[in-house]
Order: sequence, then C-alpha cells, then structure tokens
Amino acid sequence: ILLFDNVFCLIFIRKNLIYPKPSYHMSKITIMLVDDHKLIRETWSLVLNSDTRFKVVAQTSSGKEAIAISKSLHPDIVLMDVNMTPVNGFDATKMILKYSPTSKVIGITMHSMPAYAKQMLQAGAMGYVTKNSSKSEMIKAILDVKEGKSYICNEVKDILVRQEIGDEKKDQPDMNLLSRRELEILNLIRDSASSKEIAGKLNLSVKTIESHRYNILKKLNLRNTVSLVNFINNQGL
Repeated sequence: ILLFDNVFCLIFIRKNLIYPKPSYHMSKITIMLVDDHKLIRETWSLVLNSDTRFKVVAQTSSGKEAIAISKSLHPDIVLMDVNMTPVNGFDATKMILKYSPTSKVIGITMHSMPAYAKQMLQAGAMGYVTKNSSKSEMIKAILDVKEGKSYICNEVKDILVRQEIGDEKKDQPDMNLLSRRELEILNLIRDSASSKEIAGKLNLSVKTIESHRYNILKKLNLRNTVSLVNFINNQGL
C-alpha cells in the first residue's frame, strides 16, 4: 500500500510538472482617457471595456487632472487629446511620463498634419491616432504601444508618403521646363562644346550663353556643369 501511494504521488507530481493546469487569469491593459469632449470619452470607454483585454480605469477632461491621476494609478496606456486648455496634450504628456514613466501615451486628435504627430512624439508619446481612425486601428495602436512599439495611424502615414513623393518629383530635373534655345545649348554642352564655342555656333555673346547655362542649371535643380553633364549622360540625351 505504501509503495502504491508513493508511486501514485510521483505520477501526480510528474503529471502536474509536465502538464501544469492552465491559468485563465490575464491582467488587463489599464487605460486612462483624456479628452475634453464627454461623448468621445464615454464612447471610447464603452468600446474598450467591451474588449476583455482592456480596462478603462480613469476618465478626465483636463490635462492637469490627467497628470494628478497618473501619479496614483499609473495606467498602462493614456489616450491623450492633443488640443486641450489650459494644459494641452503635449505638456500633459511630458508631465505624465515624468511621474509615471511606465505609462505609454497615444496622442488622439482631429489633426492629420504630420507636424502634430512629430511634436507629440517629441513630447514622449509612442503613438498618434486621428479621430477619423477606426476601432480596429485604435486597438492595434494600443496593443503595439503596450509592447513598446511606436504607432502612427494610416491617415498620417499616407500624407507622409504623398509628401515624400511630391518632394522627389519636385527635386527631379524636368526637361519640359527648358526653352527651345536652352535645349539647343544643352545639346551643344552634350557635345562638350565650351561657352565660347557655343556662342560662335549660335551667333550669340559668351555672356548670353553663360546666362543660359545658369538658367538651365536652375531649372533642372542641378548645382554645376559637372552635375549637368552627369544628368545628360544618365538620361541618354
């Protein structure tokens, strides 16, 4: 009997070591809502509390109150409205992170301008979401930021991409900007003709040719003759 009991105990211990009972308890991500519009706070509170992963632990319409609450509650995530008075979201974010460094802030605003997002991130926020963002995007922002990742909503990222493409097009030399005379001179530059030689062939003064060369560089956004020659060679002109 004693032998049977000992064997049973060993099997029981071994079984529980190898196959521990699953734990169904998971700590929720605590969230504080900071927005000066009550309806927005109540709506997001309802949406987030309906998700078992989240728990809204505080709501406030004041940046100053948000700073005080963060000192005691230390929420995991702070959804911070940017445009508030007298303490705006930028200043409130800095103070919250000072008193609750474990908290992570996501800026929430109606402004989609990248400059706002940049300023919010410089204040210490890890995310930026506009009020046009969907529920799924807000949840993704919260989960990513909680894991230590930064998050910028799609609306702002799309604007950044369009700006970058616009800058590239702006900086790219455009042959259509050149006049007929300038194209004629460009062809002669391609043939390695000097300003004096070009002036002789076109029956113009050297000073006029130099002026045209300057305008060609300016219109094509090129720095000097070397870059112009490289551009001509690269374009196969």
